[in-house]
Amino acid sequence: MILKRVVVTGMGALTPIGNTVSEYEEALFNGVSGAGPITRFDAEKFKTRFACEVKDYDVTRYIPRQEARKMDLFTQFAVVAGDQAIADAGFDLDQLKAAKEAGQDFDALNLDRIGVIWGSGIGGLKTFEEEVLSFGKGDGTPRFNPFFIPKMIADSASGILSMRYGFRGPTYVTVSACASSNNAIIDAFNYIRLGKMDLCLTGGSEAAVTQAGVGGFNSLKALSERNDDYTTASRPYDKDRDGFVLGEGGAALVLEEYEHAKARGAKIYAELIGGGMSSDAYHITAPHPEGIGAYMCMKTALEDANIAPEDVDYINTHGTSTPIGDPQEIKAIERLFGDHAYNLNISSTKSMIGHLLGGAGAVEAVASILALQNQMIPPTINHFTDDEEINPRLNLTFNKAQKRKVNIVLSNTFGFGGHNTCVIFRKMEA
Repeated sequence: MILKRVVVTGMGALTPIGNTVSEYEEALFNGVSGAGPITRFDAEKFKTRFACEVKDYDVTRYIPRQEARKMDLFTQFAVVAGDQAIADAGFDLDQLKAAKEAGQDFDALNLDRIGVIWGSGIGGLKTFEEEVLSFGKGDGTPRFNPFFIPKMIADSASGILSMRYGFRGPTYVTVSACASSNNAIIDAFNYIRLGKMDLCLTGGSEAAVTQAGVGGFNSLKALSERNDDYTTASRPYDKDRDGFVLGEGGAALVLEEYEHAKARGAKIYAELIGGGMSSDAYHITAPHPEGIGAYMCMKTALEDANIAPEDVDYINTHGTSTPIGDPQEIKAIERLFGDHAYNLNISSTKSMIGHLLGGAGAVEAVASILALQNQMIPPTINHFTDDEEINPRLNLTFNKAQKRKVNIVLSNTFGFGGHNTCVIFRKMEA
């Protein structure tokens, strides 16, 4: 069977360092930290009192208030990023909605062959927290918001996006912790290259900067507690890293079959050429100490893309800034890439945006594509002290962006439960 080519024709991003792709791009290559004191709740009594929140967010700029009230924050983030990506792909949102309401196809698109595959590791945590706290403060009489369940469930994001644009193809949410949105991208990729879709809106979002989110990760000792120096708290590969910084937001990609994109004259950002998935089968929260799952995931992705390790120029790592996680991924890279590992650029954009959990793969996919577009590697900021566990011969792109020729980028995301995912993008060629 001849597989179809899959390209990226639209992007959207709502991140802690920029509320559009262009804002995100500028901050990304300038090494801007998105960390700041938590504003979403009173964090005074929490071990961690900072996070990478989305800034200057007013939902009414994007979604009518009455409509937004029926959505958890993670779904709002999905809609904002989705709208950006759909518009960027060349579709007029008002015309698309009008066609949907009339039950018609839009501009020669077959809406039955367009789907939405989204990723979120947790879904409506804020909604769940608010409803349960409210119930607990009462007299036991059940008084729940009728939108409690629809707002909370993770698949509400994909459902609302499909209804918003009238896309009637396969629509669902992947849930694999921090690997969720890479899983979504891989699923969308497979549907298109197998000829079962023409186009898919994919990506991921998360909104876990809540009392339960921060408190829960604090209890796992997963978060940095560098409250007095929060802008430098996310420091992947630094000897003194003490945990990740929780982020929020989301990003969207329009993936499209190559000939379909050419026929409608779409601009093409990059080609998605491979995806890999694996499981550590080891521990519910800790990665395998030898990085076996990460190695298998990247190896499978390379085989899927039909390329050699030497073809890769840049790896956007999972790189969360945890003492246990960072060295394991590096071990896997050195094992798979051999001497070529020292020719690569490697960086963790989580040093700037924090860890968006289920949305991480999506925002990092956009960062990877921007590296191809700009022929520049975003930095790993906040590096101060070398870690003797990490080979100093590796180019971890510390503190400043680096210009270089970039043809192929590999992006990793790994999740609790041992879930590992990897996607590979290539600079577009005719």
